[in-house]
Amino acid sequence: MALCLVAGCASWLLPYHLQLVPARAETDPMLGTADQADDPALWVHPGDSSLSIILGTNKEGGLYIYNLAGEQQGVLDVGRVNNVDIRGDLAVASNDQVNGLSWFRIRPTDTGARVRHIGDTKIRRHEPYGVCLGRVAGELLAGVTYPNGAFELWRADDNGSGISKELLRTEIFASQVEGCVFDDAGQRLFIGEEDHGVWLLDLADPASRPREMDTIAAGNGLVEDVEGLSLYTLDDERGYLVVSAQGADRFIFYDRRPPHDVVGAIRIVSSRDGSVDGVSHTDGIEASSVPMDGYPMGILIVQDDANPRIEKDQNFKLVDWRDIESALDLGSR
Repeated sequence: MALCLVAGCASWLLPYHLQLVPARAETDPMLGTADQADDPALWVHPGDSSLSIILGTNKEGGLYIYNLAGEQQGVLDVGRVNNVDIRGDLAVASNDQVNGLSWFRIRPTDTGARVRHIGDTKIRRHEPYGVCLGRVAGELLAGVTYPNGAFELWRADDNGSGISKELLRTEIFASQVEGCVFDDAGQRLFIGEEDHGVWLLDLADPASRPREMDTIAAGNGLVEDVEGLSLYTLDDERGYLVVSAQGADRFIFYDRRPPHDVVGAIRIVSSRDGSVDGVSHTDGIEASSVPMDGYPMGILIVQDDANPRIEKDQNFKLVDWRDIESALDLGSR
């Protein structure tokens, strides 16, 4: 009992009922016994959403391309990429092998998309870890996180053939940071400090400082490690911030609108027919409200550490947002 109190067991007593949501589908595995798969990003085909693609990073080397059925369509062998994000036809991945950011152009085709590596931008600080893209007040912005707790905000200039960048600001957190996500319309940025919680940065005010949005100590469901962050966006700034509480195999949902109240949490279990296993120890995640083939209310895509064995044939699981909305009764909000 004493050990339980010291360890902070109150954080296990959630202020809501943890809901179980089934996986709908999964991607082909990254074969092997290693910690490989990390972060997914979704690109929606402008002419036919059924031809949309998922980009997934492999920390051992390369950016993988999947269709919505989870079938691997190709690999871009660009090095040890960790996180990936997309805005429009542009994708970026943090790349430890080049100590910088790798950039990609995505073009629609009649059968899906063509993804092309258009170059790398080097970074002086060592070991870029997480990355996120945003387009805020007309500017293309990139956030880069580091294991030493540093966060850098860059302005990126896309000239059509390559990317140049300018450092706008640096923030230093007490411990390792990785996940981040821009709320473009809200002009704000969410950052995950793995051993502490989620921070919020007001991008409309250049003099603003990061402030705590939620912490592990608050007992709302976060635990070490705070990993992937993503936004499910709707009109009028409605929507949800989704955060992976990796150490508890669960996902915490917050109202996108201030003060960003917790609306519930889910655990992703095996599919209803048993063909897809459940999810554990998730790193990166991606949420989208765009209707797609088989996912009329959008999708949640999450990394799965054990498929089904720990660090064995890792992949990404796909979840129908309708199941999430039903489980958390989001339609009543």
